[in-house]
Amino acid sequence: MTTTKTLEPTVQPTKDQVTGPAVLIIGALTGIGRATALAFAREGARIAVSGRHDDKGKELVSELHQLGAEATFIKSDVRHEDEVRTLVDETVKRFGRLDVAVNNAGTEGKPGPLTDLSLAKLS
Repeated sequence: MTTTKTLEPTVQPTKDQVTGPAVLIIGALTGIGRATALAFAREGARIAVSGRHDDKGKELVSELHQLGAEATFIKSDVRHEDEVRTLVDETVKRFGRLDVAVNNAGTEGKPGPLTDLSLAKLS
């Protein structure tokens, strides 16, 4: 005769383990970036959106909240390395981790291989 034993979990999941992924979307305020943010929100992600315009950022966060997502706007300009570092740091501070990063920000400049880009060429 076999017996079945139910095992109780010895470790309880943390809040981060039972919530959606933490997603950072750079260049999220219009077009593809905005659509990406809305899609992640519908899937239960926690989202940090970034761009250069406060009004559009706040508007998008409001829309993400209406979809039930935890969301925040962090103003940044990818042409400034220190702002990008702060953006990542603030995202991790808010959500405890960063699972997905989407760089949808565009800058003007001479087309060429990504490996030839430097911070100086982007500024």
